Amino acid sequence: MIFINLIIALLFPPSSQEVWNKYQINGFTQGTTFSVTYYAQQRIVSESQLDSIFGQIDASLSIYDEKSLISQFNDSSEGVLMDLHFKNVIQRSHEIYQDTDGLFDITVLPLMEAWGFGKKGIVPTEPNSELLKEVKRNIGSKLLQIKGNFLLKKNPKVRIDVNGIAQGYSVDVVADFLKQKKIVNYLVEIGGEIRIKGKRQPSGELMKIGIESPTHQEHLPKSYQKIVSIPEGAITTSGNYQKFYESKGKKIAHLMNPNTGYPVQNDLISVTVFAPDAITADGYDNALMAMGLKKAFQFVSKRKKLEAYFIYNDDNGVVKDTATTGFYSFFR
Repeated sequence: MIFINLIIALLFPPSSQEVWNKYQINGFTQGTTFSVTYYAQQRIVSESQLDSIFGQIDASLSIYDEKSLISQFNDSSEGVLMDLHFKNVIQRSHEIYQDTDGLFDITVLPLMEAWGFGKKGIVPTEPNSELLKEVKRNIGSKLLQIKGNFLLKKNPKVRIDVNGIAQGYSVDVVADFLKQKKIVNYLVEIGGEIRIKGKRQPSGELMKIGIESPTHQEHLPKSYQKIVSIPEGAITTSGNYQKFYESKGKKIAHLMNPNTGYPVQNDLISVTVFAPDAITADGYDNALMAMGLKKAFQFVSKRKKLEAYFIYNDDNGVVKDTATTGFYSFFR
């Protein structure tokens, strides 16, 4: 997802058996950091292989690459022929768009730009109502149509941004690559979006993930709200406490409600989502933030493959937390 709200807290004991070795690859991609940790008898995956994967994804989905497929789509009046990465993300985005009644919407790019969260170097300013009315005419995934491998625009002014789901998808692509290499114990993290399978070796202990406290200050040592462990699956977090600006005494956060055209403002501070894969968790976390605590809790509770942990302000402004039943089992 867009923010680094999950911090890996892995405590690997020294290996007592030569058969298991821990390999870790760290680097930068998609404007953030990544970390891949796996256990094997010998080194199987290299940094250059991961860079190649990230390069292919960026060539398809990066709005910062003027030659990427998504940039070609945004610059076109009709649409583009999709590659596999593009099609996978568009199809899953549309499914989540429908399931959340439009609260997750990849056509939100013009709205983000209107509120000052576009390209770097632009001074954030609060838009007037007339501008928002004009922008909203070009918002809505109903204005997109998939015809075979072609993504068609029903409105030539529609522009998309998949940053709310692309990092989760990238995590899944790397995880699938590790599985192809017969690696069964691994952790993949990109910008705080995480997917895990297996355990630390040779100890057989579950890997630990720290959920960052929303009161954490960057200049201080990391503080964690909770420590969780999962045997297999993905965990992502969305929050409104890191990326924002002040306007007329108000806090303008980057999370947008596509249905209203305004930034999300409710009792939620952050939502951490568990799902079988990272594209699902990443796609739902922003939408849950937009729902507010009560609706989001009910929404997740009705879906068998989702669990969530919520940090929120109560009616008196006191920071509290709660979780769905299944998520409580992950706490350590």
